[in-house]
Amino acid sequence: MKALRLAGALALLAGSCLSGRALYLKGKAWLASVLVRMAWEETLRTGRDAPPWPWADTHPVGRLVIPRLDYDEVILEGASPRNLAFGPARLMSNAEPGEPGNLVLAGHRTSWFRPIEDLTAGDTVVVESRHRATGRRVRRSYQVELTRVIEPQNVSFLRPTGRDVLTLLTCYPFGLSPASPQRYVVRAAATGTEYP
Repeated sequence: MKALRLAGALALLAGSCLSGRALYLKGKAWLASVLVRMAWEETLRTGRDAPPWPWADTHPVGRLVIPRLDYDEVILEGASPRNLAFGPARLMSNAEPGEPGNLVLAGHRTSWFRPIEDLTAGDTVVVESRHRATGRRVRRSYQVELTRVIEPQNVSFLRPTGRDVLTLLTCYPFGLSPASPQRYVVRAAATGTEYP
């Protein structure tokens, strides 16, 4: 009987610890998203890169909006594993938001880029950014041309292009499966630029 009570108490303690950790991680993610959005608004207001917290090794460089999916996330600079924990991020070797070329954004298949599995040809994707030279807000619209599942060795979608395109990249398959041996790519072509 005593052993049964001890086992029950240990199970209750373990469950409480796991629940507490889950609440902590959700709270941390929520706070990080608030700080990232505030940093983006500060960047737009001041014209200077604003890190979301003092020790951050990244800063917001834009906003990714997919109207049909009600998707709206801030884009971070540098697609390192640490930065990808806080949002979609730009591969630094490619075009910058608002500039011509191949803008490549990466995101986790289990969180930030989970919704892109629902994109189809013809969908509109908008990237809001700040023009580096003038500091003005820029909104560039793109139209989805294709979605593909590719092997990780296929880097053709990362290469510079003569066209103004947006490439979204995540691991595949979507969801919480332990393995993600392939990549999912969305390619969209620019259709217009606004300076609101």
